[in-house]
Formats: sequence, C-alpha cells, structure tokens
Amino acid sequence: MTSKKAVAIVDYGAGNMRSVINAVEYLGWEVILASTPTQVLAAEKLIFPGVGQFGSAVERLNNLGLTEPIKQYIATGKPFMGVCVGMQMLFESSDESPGAKGLGIIPGKVTRFAVPSTVPVPQMGWNGVRVWKKDSKFVDPDKKYYFVHSYVAAADQVPPEWILTTSDYGGQQIVSSVCKDNVFATQFHPEKSSVGGLDVLSHFLEGTAGDTESLYGTATQPPTELAKRVIACLDVRTNDEGDIVVTKGDQYACRESGGTVRNLGRPVDLAERYYLEGADEITFLNITSFRNSPLQDLPMLEVLRQASKKVFVPLCVGGGIRSFTDPDGTYHSAVEVAGQYFKSGADKISLGTDAVAAAQALMNGEKAENSITSISSVYGAQAVVVSVDPKRVYCTKEISDTTPPHAAFPALTPGPSGEKFCWYQCTVKGGRETADMSARELAVAVETLGAGEILLNCIDHDGQNNGFETALTQDVKHAVKIPVIASSGAGKPEHFTQVFRATNADAALAAGIFHRKEVSIEDVKKELVSAGITVRV
Repeated sequence: MTSKKAVAIVDYGAGNMRSVINAVEYLGWEVILASTPTQVLAAEKLIFPGVGQFGSAVERLNNLGLTEPIKQYIATGKPFMGVCVGMQMLFESSDESPGAKGLGIIPGKVTRFAVPSTVPVPQMGWNGVRVWKKDSKFVDPDKKYYFVHSYVAAADQVPPEWILTTSDYGGQQIVSSVCKDNVFATQFHPEKSSVGGLDVLSHFLEGTAGDTESLYGTATQPPTELAKRVIACLDVRTNDEGDIVVTKGDQYACRESGGTVRNLGRPVDLAERYYLEGADEITFLNITSFRNSPLQDLPMLEVLRQASKKVFVPLCVGGGIRSFTDPDGTYHSAVEVAGQYFKSGADKISLGTDAVAAAQALMNGEKAENSITSISSVYGAQAVVVSVDPKRVYCTKEISDTTPPHAAFPALTPGPSGEKFCWYQCTVKGGRETADMSARELAVAVETLGAGEILLNCIDHDGQNNGFETALTQDVKHAVKIPVIASSGAGKPEHFTQVFRATNADAALAAGIFHRKEVSIEDVKKELVSAGITVRV
C-alpha cells in the first residue's frame, strides 16, 4: 500500500465511474478500484457511485457478489459514501425496479417523483439544499448542486435521523442527502457540481464532517428552486489537416468562404474555459462522425478523457452513437458504443439520426430494437438526449398541406408569400436530408421510447444571432414532459431571458457567441439574475 491517501471506489460498471475517479484524483487522492468482495472489505474508505436504473445496479452487484460485502463493510463503521443510485441503493427497494432488493440500510423504498404532470421528469439541473443536521459541514446551503433523476426518497417517508438535506421540486420535498454514523450519501452528483461538489467530496475524504444532531421537523426553511441552465456547445470535427477543432456553422455550413473548416479553438481548452466561466453543462457535438465508426473515433474519446479531468460539470457528447457492424463482421450494440463514451467521461450521450429512425419505426407500429430504449434501460433515461435538427416549412393554416399532414402553429415571421403558419420538419445527417416527421412528433415519440431530454435546434436560426425560435420551443415544450433545451440563434444575453420567459425551457444553449467572446457566460447569468430568473452563480 502506497503512503499516498487512498480511497476505494466500487467498480461495477456505473456510468459515472470515470467522473468520480477524476474528481477524487483531482483532490489529490489515489483511487483503488474495488470489484471483488475482498477488495471491498479491505477498503479504509469506500465510495459507491451510481447512475441509471436501480434494478440494473442491483443485478450488476449481485453478479459480482458485492451486495453482502458492501453491507458488511458498512457494518464495520468505516466511512462510506454513496452517490445518486448509490444513495437509493441504501433503501430496501425502488418502484423503478419491482422485485429488486436494495441494501436495506435505510428503511423504506424509493418512489417516482410525485409532481404535477406539467413538471418535467427527470429533474435535471442545479438545485439548492436545506440542511437539517446541526452544524453539519458536509453540504453548503448556499450552493446549488447537480441533480439528474426520476426516482426519489420522499422526505416524509424517510426516518428523520437519516436526513441531512432536503430539496424541493415541483412542490415535493425530497431527501437530497443522508448521513448517519459512518454512512453519507447524496442524491445529487458532487463530482459534477463544480467547486461546491468538490468540497462535498473533500469533506468526506478528509473526514472533516460527520453525523450531528437532527433538526428535521423542528424548524422551517424556505423551499429550494431548480435553476435554469446555461449550456456551452462545442461543435467538434476534424479539419482538412486532421486536427480536432471546434467549429461553428451558419445554418449548419462550417466552412469559410475560401473552403477551409472554420477553426474556433481546441475543444479541451474551450471546455475548461467555459467551466471556469460558469457554464452549467458542456456539450460536444461531433458533427461529422456519421461518416466513420464511433469506436474508431479515438480522438473524440480522448477529448472526453482529457476534458473530464478538468471540467466538473456535466459533459454531453453526440455524433454517430448507434449500433453498427464493423467491416470484419464484428457487431457492436448501441449500449456498447455508448458505454465507450461514458467510460471516457461523458455523463450523457446525444442521439440524432438514429433517434429519427427509431421514432419512425414506432410511428409505423414496428417493434424493433432501438438505441434510445437499449441505452436508457441500462444507463437511465437521464443519460439519453435526443438532438432535433428541424427546418421551417411555411403553410397557410394550422394543418400543413403535406401528406400526411402535420400540425402547424403561428410563425414568428410571415413566410415569403405571407404565410402565417409553419411547422418544423426533422432532418438527419447534419441537416442534409429530411424526414417525413415534425419536431413535435419526434419529441413525443422519443419520450415514449425512453429519452430523458430534448436538445431542440433550429437550422433556420442557426448562426443568425437574432434570438431563439420561441414558437418552436414552446410547441415542443408543451408536447413532452421531459426537459427541453432551447438552441440556435442566441446573439445577446437578453435572448436567454426571452426564451425562458416565453417558453419555460429548462435550459438554453449557445456556441458561437461564447467562442468568439462576443458574449460571456457571466454576462448571460447577470442578465438572467436581473430579470428575476433563478440561475447558478
């Protein structure tokens, strides 16, 4: 055993494994991977990460023979920390996976959010906490932390002596962290909660916080509020010299007038810059990857590996993630391909063309395997984002003149012949081909298939700096119950206020204005704060 400070992390294939390892190593600790009963029981400190489905985590632990050793480890009194599903697993069971048994350390079960139908599920984003343990140092009540989950420990169903913090969402009070004796666990992701989250991890690792007297039920505190997210997007591609660069299109065209690929910087450097400037998430879109096999796209995987060592907010990556067969006949499932991105540091993956194909199959009544369902069944719906790339089609009434017809809505600006209505037609392969499906229809279909979030682009507004397409965003937002990210068209801070007020979008994304330093993330958040919109600052 080395003299360097060390902590064991349960290695059972959790999607956030790489992120937790990176955060712990960033704090100066050595990581020991514990994948056997002997390694678990030998640990002096143990972290149990988790993301995805409760039942999938239970199955993997049982297959590795780790369930009883983890319970035995906790019984020794040595420090234990759970993260997200790692906290939920402390309970006896979860409604997410009937019949699957948790560790049973905390009495009770995990249930689905009990919120109004108008409230998006999963909860995805930065929320505050109410601290209920006297003088506890584990969690800072003045910070916001990153949550992404559909199932919860309802505060009124958990023994008060276990409740460290609660948070509020959609009018429901949930347990956001627990602490009792040697056990500490969070529903939020400290490894993705920026400096505040790193502090939480540090307190556990250094032993500078512990269990204290419970004050739950003896006082009142104002409810917490989920923040609107500001996301920085990096369109990444290989230029003509073979270098991986960040580019930005004008209505999806990414070459300068002379024919060269527009180069706005190195992806890892820009991602770190946006993290330090206060971005709530970073999205990498590998915009030419449909031309090559994702598993052979080693430079993009390396970009993720390097970025995730420096960036402690959620990372999403998209581009060509799908099932495929190599020229030599080797088949790779979508879950396997996505797994490579998660292992490299991604927290979410974004599907585009493959999602359109899956939605078309669903609408045609076909029962076929698809990437959305297969990935979400292993890693959870919150890990699957569908990127929608639609083009505007004008029409004269609320139903399009096409066969089949598509529902239309009032256009923000009239069409070339004075048309007052429009609908948005989905495209695939970077906007080069169209599909006979509206953006609204695609969003509804992929939600049914198991997607956890919609990234809503707009080819007509891309690179125009005239503001988001609020009519499109509102149309899709009203059609689904999962979070919606507004994208394309931002040119100034006020455009973020406009889209949040007009559509109640859950997040807003921009690229070019950040890359060119025309607008900073700090500028955007100052504008939102002045407008009375809750953000993480």
